[in-house]
Amino acid sequence: MPQNEHIELHRKRYGYRLDYHERKRKKEARAAHERSDKAKKLRGLKAKMYNKQRHNEKIQMKKTIRAHEEKLNKTKAKDDKLQEGAIPGYLFDRQEQSRAKVLSNMIKQKRKEKAGKWDVPIPKVKAQAESEVFKVIRTGKTKRKAWKRMVTKVCYVGEGFTRKPPKFERFIRPMGLRFNKAHVTHPELKATFQLPIIGVKKNPSSTMYTSLGVITKGTIIEINVSELGLVTNTGKVVWGKYAQVTNHPENDGCINAVLLV
Repeated sequence: MPQNEHIELHRKRYGYRLDYHERKRKKEARAAHERSDKAKKLRGLKAKMYNKQRHNEKIQMKKTIRAHEEKLNKTKAKDDKLQEGAIPGYLFDRQEQSRAKVLSNMIKQKRKEKAGKWDVPIPKVKAQAESEVFKVIRTGKTKRKAWKRMVTKVCYVGEGFTRKPPKFERFIRPMGLRFNKAHVTHPELKATFQLPIIGVKKNPSSTMYTSLGVITKGTIIEINVSELGLVTNTGKVVWGKYAQVTNHPENDGCINAVLLV
């Protein structure tokens, strides 16, 4: 068990302190005043950075509130024409309505997929340098040629993968570092499943790592979720979904990821 779960484990065994919820409520009530005092006291560059951060937080909050308001917002279609004469009672609820949320969500999802941008659990990741990912392999009788590279990180190569002949192989991906399954946590179900990997969607460090299938912390991978039985609004079974890697697979010996819902 990871050592950072000792607080949750203790709470499961012994529960909360008697005054925990009251103290938490008071702390949250004080937070606004503390933020205000901090904003007044800060000067110079720190003040600019803090105000920028607060500004971004407020924008995000307003967007979230607006999204919740849109959720059940029903609006009549614009091209509706008033019918002449009386309408029977059973037709009152059959007016054409466009659900704003469904349409906006579809558009947003398409934009995200096109741009490759996602609301991910780890938004900022330290970039991996080529010296960390690749090890120089010297070849030839005199060992002068140094055009080969061995991948030192975990990678995914696909099912029908065959290595090129040694003369033409530029990048060597060792068998011990090829993974085809990941431990994926569903954030809403609060459960972890071992699911097969379909491919590497995007490695934030480099497009070359993406094409090679190198998996480092923060990489977006595509997972086969057919075992979970997830269904779309139209009733189709969801087959592939994206997940972000949250650990360092080369150190842990396994891939831990969070599903992007």
